Amino acid sequence: MIDSMTSTFRVEHDFLGDKQIPAHAYWGVHTARAVENFPISGTAISAMPDLIRAFGFVKKATARANVQLGALDQKRANAIMGACDLLIAGQYHDQFVVDVIQGGAGTSTNMNANEVIANLALEKLGFEKGRYDVLHPNDHVNASQSTNDVYPTAVRLALWSGIDRLLGSMATLRRGFEAKADEFKNILKIGRTQLQDAVPMTLGQEFLTYAIMIGEDEARLREARALIQEINLGATAIGTGINAPHGYAEIACQFLAEESRIPVVKAANLIEATQDTGAFVQLSGVLKRVATKLSKTCNDLRLLSSGPQAGFGDIKLPARQAGSSIMPGKVNPVIPEVMNQVAFEVIGNDITVTMASEAGQLQLNAFEPIMGWSLFKSIEHLSNACLTLQANCVAGIEANTELLAKRVRESVTLVTALNPIIGYEKAALIAKTAIATGKPIDEVAEMLGIMTRGQIEALLVPEKLTQPLLTRADCNMV
Repeated sequence: MIDSMTSTFRVEHDFLGDKQIPAHAYWGVHTARAVENFPISGTAISAMPDLIRAFGFVKKATARANVQLGALDQKRANAIMGACDLLIAGQYHDQFVVDVIQGGAGTSTNMNANEVIANLALEKLGFEKGRYDVLHPNDHVNASQSTNDVYPTAVRLALWSGIDRLLGSMATLRRGFEAKADEFKNILKIGRTQLQDAVPMTLGQEFLTYAIMIGEDEARLREARALIQEINLGATAIGTGINAPHGYAEIACQFLAEESRIPVVKAANLIEATQDTGAFVQLSGVLKRVATKLSKTCNDLRLLSSGPQAGFGDIKLPARQAGSSIMPGKVNPVIPEVMNQVAFEVIGNDITVTMASEAGQLQLNAFEPIMGWSLFKSIEHLSNACLTLQANCVAGIEANTELLAKRVRESVTLVTALNPIIGYEKAALIAKTAIATGKPIDEVAEMLGIMTRGQIEALLVPEKLTQPLLTRADCNMV
C-alpha cells in the first residue's frame, strides 16, 4: 500500500491483480475497472442523486440489521451508517463515477457504493482510504447482501422519490388547466372533430378536459408506484437468502422503511421478486400513457394557437422567444414543442424497458441498469416539462374572445342545436342555404320562414348550446 500522504496514488488489488487508484478517490479497484470497461454514455451514476441516496438508505438499513443479528460489530456498523448519512445528505455524490449503462446487472454500481462507503467509514475510524483490512467494502459494507437484491431495491427507492416529484409537477399543471377552465367557462367557441367544425362548446370545457386527463394519470401513476414498493432485499444472490442470517430479510426491510420513510414491503417470494421486473414495465407503460396524453394536449395547444392570421387562432400563447432567424416578429409555440419532444423520448424509453425486461433469463435480469436509467430519464424529464408547460405557457394563455364569438354567430354548425326544435330536414335546409349564400344562419332561418332572428339569438348562450336540454320547452323556441 502506498501512503496517500506522499503519493498521488494508492494501490488496491482484486483477484485480477493490482491497480493504481487516485489517492483522493473514495472509490476503489472495482470501480476503476468498471470505468475502464464501460465508456458508453459519458454520464456517470452521479447524475442520479436519488439512486445514490437510495444506496445510502439501503446500506444503512442493512448495517443496522447486521448488528442486530450479530453479522457485524457495532463499531464498524456505526462508521458505515455515518458514511451512509453523508450520501443521504447529498455529499460525495461526485465519487459515483461508473457509467449509467453497464454490464453486470448493476454490480459495478453496487461496488462503487461499497467502496465509497467503506473509505468514508475508514476516515471516520481514523484510517486512510484503502485500509480494507480494517473495514472491507464487500465483507462489511456488503455483508448479508448481493448486488441482485441491493441494486433493484435501491432503484425502486429512487424511482419512488422521482415519482413523488412527478406527481407534484403533474398536480401543478392540472391546477393550471383548472384555473384556465374557470377563467374561460363562459366563452363560447366551435368544437372540432377530425379538424372539421362540429358543435359549440365553451373554451372552459375544452381546458377542463386537459385537467381531467392529467388527474386520471395521477391516479394511474400512484397505482404503479405502489407496485415498486415491493422489494427483494434479503434475497441475496437469487432469492434463497444464502449468506444472510435467519430473519435478516424481514428486519432489513423494516429498517429500510424506517430510514427512508418510503413504505417498502418485503416481497412474498424472494426468488420470484429477484427475477421479475414486471413492476418496471408497468411503471414505464404508465409513463408512456402520461407522455402520450400530455403530447396530445400540446398538439391541441399548438393547433388552437396557430396563426396569428392564417390559423385557428382560438387562443394566444405567451410569447417566450423569437421564433425565426429570418422572419421578423414570428413567434413559435416552443413550450408545447418541448413537451412533445419529451413525450417522444418517454415513448422510446418504454420500448427500451420492455425489451430489457423481456431479455431476462432464469433467476436474474441482467439489464436493470438500462431499465433504471430509462425510467429515471422519463420521470425527471416529464416532471420538468410539466412545470415549464404550466409556468411558461398555460399560465399566460389568453382567449381570442372576439374571434370566437364571431365564429359562433357565423357557424352553420349551430343548426345541430336546432334539430330538437325544427327537425333534421329543416335544419339541413338552413345549413345548405347558409353555406351556399354565405349568410349567417339567423338571417337564413328568418328568410326561409323557419325561425326568427330573436329565437336564434336566444339560443346563443352557453347553457343551451353546451349541455343537454331537459325538454323542448327549455329552448323557448316552440
